[in-house]
Amino acid sequence: MKAACLAVLLMSLVVSAPGLCQSNELSKKEGATSASSVYTDLAPGKCKVIKFVKEGASSTRLCSGPAGYKLLTEDDDERMSVTVVTPGGKRHPLNFWQLITPHFSSLGKKAEWRITKKNGKLVPIALIVRVNAYEQPDTDKVTSYLAVAKITSETICVTDRIKPGPVSNVEAKRAADSAANKPCLAEPASAADVKVPGLK
Repeated sequence: MKAACLAVLLMSLVVSAPGLCQSNELSKKEGATSASSVYTDLAPGKCKVIKFVKEGASSTRLCSGPAGYKLLTEDDDERMSVTVVTPGGKRHPLNFWQLITPHFSSLGKKAEWRITKKNGKLVPIALIVRVNAYEQPDTDKVTSYLAVAKITSETICVTDRIKPGPVSNVEAKRAADSAANKPCLAEPASAADVKVPGLK
């Protein structure tokens, strides 16, 4: 009986050992993502018109983003895309009309930035934008894709095209958080240093 009690006591000491608790907590932290989301409103009234061509009804609007980033929403021939503008003013076209859908399209109401913190500063690592495609002529049926783009110091480009589904939002976040090491769906257009009207 004494031997059994001693064994139970020793087991309880091992289970409650500080080193093991710390290891368990550490593994939880290592498995968790540190990314969170902030949003940019893409509604026309929330973004500044910087270019409008009446013939063809094409337009470009400038929308504010986190950490000095901006988005240009582009509407041309009833097809829409986005260009990411870095804090330094370089433009990175995402070319949704080639990579997501060539059909008539519109953008979702908000763009989702996946961000982390580095040295106390917000650092965008990816962008998620909903692209509503009208792929069936003469109908109002919409196919809603989620475009995922990575944001690194070297490259900003589309890495994933998430098809509609019950867990597409979860899939998009997962894809965004691991996008840094993924290849681009196509070679990104070279970042342009040319000034955009209305953009400082």
